[in-house]
Amino acid sequence: LIFLRHHIDDGLKYEYLAVKNPLELWKNLNDRFAHLKSVVLPKALNDWSQLRFQDFKTVSEYNSTLFKIVSQLKMCGEVITEDMLLEKTYRTFHASNVLLQQQYRLHEFKKYRELIGSLLIAEQNNELHLQNHENRPTGSAPLPEVNATSSHFGGRGRGRERGRGSGRNQNFLGPRNNNSMKWQNLDTKQRQKWRNPGQSSNDEQTQNRKGNCNRCGMEGHWYRACRTAKYWVDLYQASLKKKDKRI
Repeated sequence: LIFLRHHIDDGLKYEYLAVKNPLELWKNLNDRFAHLKSVVLPKALNDWSQLRFQDFKTVSEYNSTLFKIVSQLKMCGEVITEDMLLEKTYRTFHASNVLLQQQYRLHEFKKYRELIGSLLIAEQNNELHLQNHENRPTGSAPLPEVNATSSHFGGRGRGRERGRGSGRNQNFLGPRNNNSMKWQNLDTKQRQKWRNPGQSSNDEQTQNRKGNCNRCGMEGHWYRACRTAKYWVDLYQASLKKKDKRI
Protein backbone atom coordinates (compact mmCIF):
# COMPACT_ATOMS: atom_id res chain seq x y z
CA LEU A 1 0.00 0.00 0.00
CA ILE A 2 2.87 2.40 0.79
CA PHE A 3 4.55 1.53 -2.52
CA LEU A 4 1.38 2.22 -4.55
CA ARG A 5 0.67 5.53 -2.86
CA HIS A 6 4.29 6.61 -3.31
CA HIS A 7 4.12 6.30 -7.10
CA ILE A 8 0.62 7.66 -7.86
CA ASP A 9 -0.25 11.30 -8.45
CA ASP A 10 -0.79 13.57 -5.46
CA GLY A 11 -4.41 14.14 -6.46
CA LEU A 12 -5.06 10.40 -6.48
CA LYS A 13 -3.46 10.01 -3.06
CA TYR A 14 -6.16 12.15 -1.44
CA GLU A 15 -8.91 10.50 -3.50
CA TYR A 16 -7.99 6.99 -2.39
CA LEU A 17 -6.80 7.94 1.07
CA ALA A 18 -9.60 5.92 2.74
CA VAL A 19 -8.69 2.68 0.89
CA LYS A 20 -6.66 0.46 3.23
CA ASN A 21 -6.49 -2.73 1.17
CA PRO A 22 -3.71 -2.69 -1.48
CA LEU A 23 -5.62 -5.13 -3.74
CA GLU A 24 -8.68 -2.90 -3.68
CA LEU A 25 -6.52 0.15 -4.48
CA TRP A 26 -4.91 -1.69 -7.41
CA LYS A 27 -8.28 -2.67 -8.86
CA ASN A 28 -9.60 0.87 -8.54
CA LEU A 29 -6.58 2.28 -10.37
CA ASN A 30 -6.85 -0.41 -13.04
CA ASP A 31 -10.51 0.34 -13.67
CA ARG A 32 -9.83 4.03 -13.87
CA PHE A 33 -6.95 3.82 -16.38
CA ALA A 34 -7.91 0.70 -18.37
CA HIS A 35 -9.03 2.87 -21.30
CA LEU A 36 -5.59 4.49 -21.54
CA LYS A 37 -4.25 1.79 -23.86
CA SER A 38 -7.07 2.28 -26.35
CA VAL A 39 -6.41 6.03 -26.34
CA VAL A 40 -2.61 5.87 -26.71
CA LEU A 41 -2.43 3.03 -29.26
CA PRO A 42 -3.83 4.86 -32.35
CA LYS A 43 -1.52 7.83 -31.86
CA ALA A 44 1.50 5.59 -31.24
CA LEU A 45 0.77 3.59 -34.42
CA ASN A 46 0.46 6.79 -36.43
CA ASP A 47 3.73 8.13 -35.02
CA TRP A 48 5.44 4.84 -35.87
CA SER A 49 4.23 4.97 -39.47
CA GLN A 50 5.33 8.61 -39.89
CA LEU A 51 8.72 8.17 -38.25
CA ARG A 52 11.62 8.67 -40.69
CA PHE A 53 15.34 8.75 -40.07
CA GLN A 54 15.88 11.49 -42.65
CA ASP A 55 13.65 13.95 -40.76
CA PHE A 56 16.11 14.33 -37.86
CA LYS A 57 19.29 16.41 -37.76
CA THR A 58 21.17 14.07 -35.41
CA VAL A 59 21.16 10.35 -34.70
CA SER A 60 20.53 10.96 -31.00
CA GLU A 61 17.27 12.83 -31.69
CA TYR A 62 16.02 10.02 -33.92
CA ASN A 63 16.98 7.34 -31.40
CA SER A 64 15.23 9.15 -28.53
CA THR A 65 11.99 9.63 -30.50
CA LEU A 66 12.05 6.03 -31.71
CA PHE A 67 12.28 4.53 -28.23
CA LYS A 68 9.57 6.85 -26.94
CA ILE A 69 7.17 5.50 -29.57
CA VAL A 70 8.31 1.91 -29.00
CA SER A 71 7.67 2.17 -25.26
CA GLN A 72 4.12 3.37 -25.92
CA LEU A 73 3.50 0.50 -28.35
CA LYS A 74 4.81 -2.06 -25.90
CA MET A 75 2.60 -0.65 -23.14
CA CYS A 76 -0.40 -1.16 -25.45
CA GLY A 77 0.58 -4.79 -26.09
CA GLU A 78 2.27 -4.37 -29.48
CA VAL A 79 5.40 -6.45 -30.20
CA ILE A 80 8.41 -4.58 -31.64
CA THR A 81 11.34 -6.80 -32.67
CA GLU A 82 14.96 -5.97 -33.50
CA ASP A 83 14.35 -6.65 -37.19
CA MET A 84 11.51 -4.14 -37.21
CA LEU A 85 13.74 -1.49 -35.69
CA LEU A 86 16.53 -2.17 -38.20
CA GLU A 87 14.19 -2.13 -41.21
CA LYS A 88 12.53 1.05 -39.98
CA THR A 89 15.91 2.78 -39.94
CA TYR A 90 17.15 1.35 -43.25
CA ARG A 91 13.99 2.22 -45.18
CA THR A 92 13.86 5.83 -43.98
CA PHE A 93 17.38 6.87 -45.06
CA HIS A 94 17.53 9.92 -47.29
CA ALA A 95 17.37 9.29 -51.03
CA SER A 96 20.88 10.70 -51.46
CA ASN A 97 22.25 8.09 -49.02
CA VAL A 98 21.07 4.97 -50.85
CA LEU A 99 24.62 3.71 -51.30
CA LEU A 100 25.36 4.33 -47.62
CA GLN A 101 22.22 2.45 -46.61
CA GLN A 102 23.29 -0.54 -48.71
CA GLN A 103 26.71 -0.52 -47.08
CA TYR A 104 25.14 -0.67 -43.63
CA ARG A 105 22.95 -3.57 -44.75
CA LEU A 106 26.04 -5.49 -45.81
CA HIS A 107 27.26 -5.42 -42.21
CA GLU A 108 24.25 -7.61 -41.30
CA PHE A 109 23.61 -6.12 -37.90
CA LYS A 110 21.59 -8.37 -35.59
CA LYS A 111 20.90 -5.75 -32.91
CA TYR A 112 19.51 -2.27 -33.32
CA ARG A 113 22.04 -0.89 -30.85
CA GLU A 114 24.89 -2.05 -33.11
CA LEU A 115 23.50 -0.03 -36.03
CA ILE A 116 22.93 3.05 -33.89
CA GLY A 117 26.47 2.78 -32.49
CA SER A 118 27.94 2.78 -36.00
CA LEU A 119 25.78 5.74 -37.02
CA LEU A 120 26.82 7.73 -33.96
CA ILE A 121 30.52 7.10 -34.65
CA ALA A 122 30.14 8.11 -38.31
CA GLU A 123 28.26 11.26 -37.33
CA GLN A 124 30.94 12.26 -34.84
CA ASN A 125 33.73 11.72 -37.37
CA ASN A 126 31.89 13.79 -39.98
CA GLU A 127 31.51 16.67 -37.53
CA LEU A 128 35.24 16.59 -36.73
CA HIS A 129 36.15 16.63 -40.43
CA LEU A 130 33.86 19.59 -41.07
CA GLN A 131 35.28 21.51 -38.12
CA ASN A 132 38.85 20.93 -39.30
CA HIS A 133 37.93 22.09 -42.80
CA GLU A 134 36.18 25.24 -41.53
CA ASN A 135 39.06 26.14 -39.24
CA ARG A 136 41.56 25.95 -42.09
CA PRO A 137 40.17 25.41 -45.62
CA THR A 138 42.14 23.57 -48.30
CA GLY A 139 45.15 25.48 -49.62
CA SER A 140 45.41 27.87 -46.68
CA ALA A 141 48.47 26.47 -44.89
CA PRO A 142 49.80 28.91 -42.28
CA LEU A 143 53.06 30.70 -43.15
CA PRO A 144 55.81 31.21 -40.57
CA GLU A 145 55.49 34.53 -38.79
CA VAL A 146 58.86 36.33 -38.85
CA ASN A 147 57.80 39.11 -36.51
CA ALA A 148 56.53 36.70 -33.87
CA THR A 149 59.78 34.75 -34.03
CA SER A 150 61.93 37.82 -33.77
CA SER A 151 59.93 39.18 -30.85
CA HIS A 152 60.40 35.85 -29.11
CA PHE A 153 64.16 36.12 -29.43
CA GLY A 154 64.03 39.77 -28.50
CA GLY A 155 62.13 38.95 -25.33
CA ARG A 156 64.77 36.44 -24.33
CA GLY A 157 67.49 39.01 -24.85
CA ARG A 158 65.73 41.61 -22.75
CA GLY A 159 65.23 39.04 -20.02
CA ARG A 160 68.97 38.46 -19.80
CA GLU A 161 69.63 42.15 -19.38
CA ARG A 162 67.56 42.20 -16.22
CA GLY A 163 69.55 39.30 -14.76
CA ARG A 164 73.00 39.14 -13.24
CA GLY A 165 75.65 41.53 -14.43
CA SER A 166 73.44 44.43 -15.54
CA GLY A 167 72.66 47.86 -14.17
CA ARG A 168 73.60 48.91 -10.67
CA ASN A 169 74.10 45.35 -9.36
CA GLN A 170 77.26 44.73 -11.41
CA ASN A 171 79.51 45.98 -8.59
CA PHE A 172 78.43 43.13 -6.30
CA LEU A 173 79.19 40.22 -8.63
CA GLY A 174 83.00 40.26 -8.72
CA PRO A 175 85.30 38.89 -11.43
CA ARG A 176 82.66 36.60 -12.91
CA ASN A 177 80.58 39.60 -13.89
CA ASN A 178 83.60 41.22 -15.53
CA ASN A 179 83.98 38.27 -17.89
CA SER A 180 80.36 38.53 -18.93
CA MET A 181 80.71 42.25 -19.54
CA LYS A 182 83.73 41.59 -21.78
CA TRP A 183 81.60 39.25 -23.86
CA GLN A 184 78.81 41.78 -24.08
CA ASN A 185 81.22 44.53 -25.17
CA LEU A 186 82.73 42.60 -28.08
CA ASP A 187 82.96 44.45 -31.32
CA THR A 188 79.65 44.29 -33.19
CA LYS A 189 81.44 43.94 -36.48
CA GLN A 190 83.31 40.85 -35.27
CA ARG A 191 80.10 39.20 -33.98
CA GLN A 192 78.39 39.83 -37.30
CA LYS A 193 81.28 38.04 -39.04
CA TRP A 194 80.71 34.98 -36.85
CA ARG A 195 77.00 34.95 -37.66
CA ASN A 196 77.47 35.36 -41.43
CA PRO A 197 81.06 34.64 -42.51
CA GLY A 198 80.30 35.03 -46.25
CA GLN A 199 79.11 38.64 -45.94
CA SER A 200 81.57 41.39 -46.81
CA SER A 201 82.52 43.98 -44.22
CA ASN A 202 81.14 46.86 -46.31
CA ASP A 203 77.77 45.16 -46.70
CA GLU A 204 77.67 44.45 -42.98
CA GLN A 205 78.26 48.06 -42.08
CA THR A 206 75.57 49.17 -44.51
CA GLN A 207 73.05 46.64 -43.22
CA ASN A 208 73.85 47.45 -39.57
CA ARG A 209 73.21 51.13 -40.17
CA LYS A 210 69.88 50.35 -41.80
CA GLY A 211 68.86 47.82 -39.17
CA ASN A 212 68.17 45.12 -41.78
CA CYS A 213 68.79 41.37 -41.66
CA ASN A 214 72.19 40.36 -43.08
CA ARG A 215 70.65 37.24 -44.61
CA CYS A 216 67.57 38.50 -46.46
CA GLY A 217 67.75 42.30 -46.15
CA MET A 218 64.35 42.65 -44.46
CA GLU A 219 63.70 44.75 -41.38
CA GLY A 220 62.35 43.67 -38.04
CA HIS A 221 64.54 40.67 -37.18
CA TRP A 222 68.14 39.48 -36.79
CA TYR A 223 70.13 37.01 -38.80
CA ARG A 224 69.59 34.19 -36.30
CA ALA A 225 65.82 34.76 -36.27
CA CYS A 226 65.47 34.93 -40.06
CA ARG A 227 62.84 32.57 -41.47
CA THR A 228 62.78 33.86 -45.04
CA ALA A 229 62.58 31.21 -47.78
CA LYS A 230 65.91 30.12 -49.23
CA TYR A 231 65.18 31.17 -52.81
CA TRP A 232 64.46 34.75 -51.65
CA VAL A 233 67.74 34.75 -49.72
CA ASP A 234 69.64 33.53 -52.80
CA LEU A 235 68.13 36.30 -54.93
CA TYR A 236 69.02 38.91 -52.34
CA GLN A 237 72.59 37.65 -51.93
CA ALA A 238 73.04 37.60 -55.71
CA SER A 239 71.78 41.19 -55.97
CA LEU A 240 74.40 42.36 -53.46
CA LYS A 241 77.19 41.24 -55.79
CA LYS A 242 75.91 43.56 -58.52
CA LYS A 243 76.87 47.22 -58.50
CA ASP A 244 73.61 48.35 -60.01
CA LYS A 245 71.86 51.31 -58.37
CA ARG A 246 68.48 49.54 -58.58
CA ILE A 247 69.34 46.89 -55.99
